[in-house]
Amino acid sequence: MTLWLTRIVPSPSSRDARRDLGGADEGIRLHRRVLQMFPDGVEGPARAAFGVLFRAEETPRGPQILLQSRTEPDPSRLPAAYGSVETRSLDALLSHLRKGMVVNYRCVANPVRKPGEASRKAYGLPPVVALSGNAAVEWWERQARAGGLEPLHVNADPLTAVRGNQGPQGPAAKRVIQQARVRFDGAARVLDAELLRERLASGIGRGKAYGCGLLTLAPAR
Repeated sequence: MTLWLTRIVPSPSSRDARRDLGGADEGIRLHRRVLQMFPDGVEGPARAAFGVLFRAEETPRGPQILLQSRTEPDPSRLPAAYGSVETRSLDALLSHLRKGMVVNYRCVANPVRKPGEASRKAYGLPPVVALSGNAAVEWWERQARAGGLEPLHVNADPLTAVRGNQGPQGPAAKRVIQQARVRFDGAARVLDAELLRERLASGIGRGKAYGCGLLTLAPAR
């Protein structure tokens, strides 16, 4: 299985790019935008069909969008002058992963827990509770180990929450949901290379349609 990583550097002069980035609706706008780069007419959700994971992030040179997919995207389907686009295969990185290897990682994720029915009734909790602070770090450490990584160092930075509709049409389209986000950075040791490859392809946690779950790695120097 080949995975593709695409880096989009939006043009400051592109009205479409400026509209897509920033604000509480950023995640769902970018979700629609990156899916434009793939063929129409697939059965089922397009994001799952093409294995799409993405995130927007700030760099010293400005914002960028990272897009991972199982199908190579077509940048010509973006609006004219949207920005620069560079795509590369992740085959070399994936084949290089070995047990015991130390890597640097980054993942913007949606750390949550689902309280039991008794706790929800006793404390008036919602079905899904966003985690922060040490609870978010502990969530990340569990997710990482379940995906073949042993965290050696963790930085956890809360980001602005994003929002979107619960569904594309009907009553769900009128219900707005918030997705809390935390950016996890650090170093980790590979515990299980094959499991890690699977988790890289599937992503981490919930909120993938809102720009959460993309795990990126680089060999530690």
